[in-house]
Amino acid sequence: MKVVIFAGGSGRRLWPISLKASPKQFEPIIGDKSTVQLAVDRVLDLVGAENIYISTNQAYLPIIAAQLPMIPTENLIGEPTRRDLAAAVGLAMVHLARAGATDEPVAILWGDNYMDAVPTFQRVLQTAGRLITADRAQITFMGETPRFANDQLGWIGLNGRAGEVEGLSYYGFGSLTYRPASAECRRMFAAGSHVWNTGYFVTTVAYIQAQYERHAPEMWASLTQIGASIGTNRYDETLQRLYPTLDVISFDDAILRHIDPHDALVLHADMGWSDPGTLYALKEAINSDATANVVRGLVEAYESQDCLLYNYEQDKLLAAVGLEGMIVVNTDHAVLVVHKDSIPLVKKLVNGMVGTELELYT
Repeated sequence: MKVVIFAGGSGRRLWPISLKASPKQFEPIIGDKSTVQLAVDRVLDLVGAENIYISTNQAYLPIIAAQLPMIPTENLIGEPTRRDLAAAVGLAMVHLARAGATDEPVAILWGDNYMDAVPTFQRVLQTAGRLITADRAQITFMGETPRFANDQLGWIGLNGRAGEVEGLSYYGFGSLTYRPASAECRRMFAAGSHVWNTGYFVTTVAYIQAQYERHAPEMWASLTQIGASIGTNRYDETLQRLYPTLDVISFDDAILRHIDPHDALVLHADMGWSDPGTLYALKEAINSDATANVVRGLVEAYESQDCLLYNYEQDKLLAAVGLEGMIVVNTDHAVLVVHKDSIPLVKKLVNGMVGTELELYT
């Protein structure tokens, strides 16, 4: 099995912990390792470093090389500019095709998630690979058994139990729903008809290539030209010339929403997966108790609850008094204070600083 870990996001919703120069996937937000290091740790013993590929922005390649020295240089795939995930996944696929990995299972994973139950994740990943190898599916989605009606995530609809492999049930594929309305989310959760969409899946390069040729032929034509130049002195020029011309579209919209449901299966388990895409989601990922505070660094919280209080300055005390549902982050370059209900405004704040004299703080 080949594994591709995507680590090219900008992470603006986690500002000021996550910066343009070093987004959240490269920061030790929980514990001492970055999320991309943890993502590699989860699969390293299963497939070996030579079978792990990292897709990221070219600007982050030095960070990747420093944090993940075990990954071969030729397995680092750098995008010259951001064109969303349809382009990024396609670029990874042509690299794998040139490496001769057309028909073996390929796992698509993300470098900015957390996982508490790593052995369960590994079992699901290996089972997904077996389903592909045995031709029971062309693509197998790996879902998280939902813990609550989370309306900030995508959900996968299940279409009945289809079978079992080594004690792990797999299901038919029904649908993809992104951030459903709260009422619909509660209905799906109560019915047990959907699972959280982790964004993880296992497939083959050959299958994904066929989907691009059918549903995104113009993009695939350009990607094929890029792929033909891999390993030659024309690669950098071809990549720089063609990649910025690719459509800006998500992989879900370009490919996944068009696949034949009969091609797909779904596995799900309690892997302890979480996607701390915002600062309050980070707080919930660390401690789901609504009354608890999550703190880091030199912090004193008095009569405060449901707060995330992060202090990255060693010689300064962060003191919080009488706070509830607040996010306070102090770094050496910025201080953020925001109520949990206003978290969506953080990304808008950061976007508004771009192109101004404050951009250096983003």
